[in-house]
Amino acid sequence: MSSVAARFFPPQTAGAGATVGGSGFPFRIDHDERYNQTTHVQYQIPGKRSPWVGFNWRFDSGLTAGSVPCYNVTDPNSRCNPANGGPSITINGQPGIDLSGLTPDQQFQAGLTCNGVKATPFVGIPGNQCLASELTSKLVSIPAPGTENDDKHPPRIAERSLFDASIGQDNLFNGDKNKWSLRLTGVNITNKYALYNFLSTFSGTHYVTPRALTAELGFHF
Repeated sequence: MSSVAARFFPPQTAGAGATVGGSGFPFRIDHDERYNQTTHVQYQIPGKRSPWVGFNWRFDSGLTAGSVPCYNVTDPNSRCNPANGGPSITINGQPGIDLSGLTPDQQFQAGLTCNGVKATPFVGIPGNQCLASELTSKLVSIPAPGTENDDKHPPRIAERSLFDASIGQDNLFNGDKNKWSLRLTGVNITNKYALYNFLSTFSGTHYVTPRALTAELGFHF
């Protein structure tokens, strides 16, 4: 298990005695994640030629996803604040979000839905605007209106659990010197549809591996 607090402080200005970060606010960079863990359980079935079975559970609370649009007009340490170039707007006097900073495909990749209307790879949210209270996603976690803070409460990838399973026999024919082995593995056996990151500064957007089944036959000498 691990927890990563990746806080970036803007560089200090002036000389000795200057305050670190005095020229700006700290923020979380894209590999910040509060908690993740991997649990592996393996059992050898009794018997001379019996196989073993393995099960793997991976949980991630979600990496920082700073490019996710949100609404905040009060916090100076929020990239959603219009004073910082953020997308917060007013729609008919109500808090709204301008989505024109994302292409339709990027809106789709983030899983954005506005009042039940989902973005597609070719058609984004109608008008590229949505009330803050109606913008949702199953792939990313959007802070509630007025709560986003680049250091304490940034947008994140939605938390997820992934499960893998395998079964294998390390000595199929009970050989002594030369041995044959066979392993069957299922990755993401529930076929979870989830993001790993979104518009990461250096690596872009990635989804988790979809369900994959593999067979491996080995000869050991």
